Amino acid sequence: MPLPPRIVLHTPVVDERSLEPFIEECLRDGVRLIAVVGEGADALEEEIDWIVVGDGTDENRFLVTSSHPDESLEDVLEFASAWRCDRDGLLEVHL
Repeated sequence: MPLPPRIVLHTPVVDERSLEPFIEECLRDGVRLIAVVGEGADALEEEIDWIVVGDGTDENRFLVTSSHPDESLEDVLEFASAWRCDRDGLLEVHL
């Protein structure tokens, strides 16, 4: 079953080795938004952006990221839920 188009990713990432495979899965499944919530969200968002860009040769590698270090989980879930996508679904993820 593919991932939904909206992901709320919690910090911290406990298993750093799981981040890159998860982002690759997001790209394969057509995830449109990864909203990072929690302390250190800015740094994690930047790390995700670098994984998405890769070597820069594949223009099809695209998704939107946002960081929410000082926002409540409820606010971030509301933000992500309001993100317009071509299909429904939202998933909270802890890595």
